[in-house]
Amino acid sequence: MFLTISTTGTPERPATDLGYLLHKHPEKAQAFSTSYGRAHVLYPEADDQRCTAALLLEVDAVALVRRGKGKGRGGAPDSALAQYVNDRPYAASSLLAVALSAVFSSAMRAVCAAKPELPSQPRPLRIEVPALPARGGPELVRCLFEPLGWTVTVEPVALDSEFPEWGDSRYVRLELESTRLTVAEALRHLYVLLPVLDDAKHYWVASDEVDKLLRAGEGWLPGHPEQKLITSRYLSRRWSLTREAMERLELVRLAEADDSEVEDIDNAVEAETETEEKPTPLAVQRREAILEALRAAGAARVLDLGCGQGQLVQALLKDPKFTEIVGVDVSVRALTIASRRLKLDRMGERMASRVQLFQGSLAYTDKRLKGYDAAVLSEVIEHLDLPRLPALEYAVFGAARPRTVLVTTPNVEYNVRWESLPAGHVRHGDHRFEWTRQEFRAWASAVAERHGYDVEFVPVGPDDPEVGPPTQMAVFTLGTAVIRTEKEAKAA
Repeated sequence: MFLTISTTGTPERPATDLGYLLHKHPEKAQAFSTSYGRAHVLYPEADDQRCTAALLLEVDAVALVRRGKGKGRGGAPDSALAQYVNDRPYAASSLLAVALSAVFSSAMRAVCAAKPELPSQPRPLRIEVPALPARGGPELVRCLFEPLGWTVTVEPVALDSEFPEWGDSRYVRLELESTRLTVAEALRHLYVLLPVLDDAKHYWVASDEVDKLLRAGEGWLPGHPEQKLITSRYLSRRWSLTREAMERLELVRLAEADDSEVEDIDNAVEAETETEEKPTPLAVQRREAILEALRAAGAARVLDLGCGQGQLVQALLKDPKFTEIVGVDVSVRALTIASRRLKLDRMGERMASRVQLFQGSLAYTDKRLKGYDAAVLSEVIEHLDLPRLPALEYAVFGAARPRTVLVTTPNVEYNVRWESLPAGHVRHGDHRFEWTRQEFRAWASAVAERHGYDVEFVPVGPDDPEVGPPTQMAVFTLGTAVIRTEKEAKAA
């Protein structure tokens, strides 16, 4: 991937001053090591009338995987290959933006010790980016750059020039021209807007990204008409960071309007004195939702399938309405921890008669699981490989056939709201997949139809209007006609 920056000049104000501004000598080809490859700076042309600097980034695909987000498991079978076969070596993205910051850091800060008057002087500039991923198309490219004083020429790249009927790809060729901007301003525009157009970052977006955005956006971002979109995309749609950035940008705007300092505006509002209540952990909200659904179903004898360390079993034991509780897990270690949590060795006889733990695999039918009022699979199915789900389906819905089955699983759409979850990661390293709401509903509806259950869906946790709840729960109820038929068959 590469881009070029060109300028024109006169004998009195030579174009080769670009070398002073970029801190890279026009007569040299220089190379710089970055975390993701090697960056090269060279000058295809350099004289008093015209000077062009080119930044070429050779991406190391292996380093990108090792330092990037290749941890955890996704559901796509080709995800491992996609880490190595992608557009990163060819298309301008956040990788190129990081290289700009590393190679031209002094230029972005408008520092030039040799000619201190140059950084503040606008120059005729022309920037060319041959391959730029643009999620939003040419129109969005114009909406982002034109308000900043650029004349924008953007040309969509066809999917295949031999087959024009296939339409355009998401890539464009970009040319920017301006006579009113400084080199530092141009570099800061590119640093922010390249990853915004790509709408993806190759690294984990932490809280310090807000400071980077505000530094690079100083002087132009607070008044940009697409400020919200830029902020959200630059921060990988992490809502808490986006909110913080928008609040700070609003303070900057108010300070400029009032001709005062940001600190004066910020201090005008007294700090909150009330202590905010800590939000209820999602695991607790999930258990409460399960308990509520079990009580609504009138269940007394309950299976906790995939009980793990026994948190739900412990919660069920506290309610005397649940007269028999069975925890099942394939892991002996998990059952040992559950036994210690429940203090089974010191539990009174009456309480101990209500609970039992045993090892079992949900991929096989088990006669011990038959005859219960309800079964719970809480955060279980996503730990199985997709080809093994039919075996679990039959073991629970076809063989055990409890009257009520509760299934909870993560909603992958909500992952963008987790502050501590790197972009592209699943919530746990052992998750084989995480489903969208539509995928989960399709699976649950098909299971219910095959086995004679009715199913309804319940959100667990805050139900975001855009991405839904963090956890999705399906409540399966054996149909009345099916129960009657099975009782008659048993009696016969």
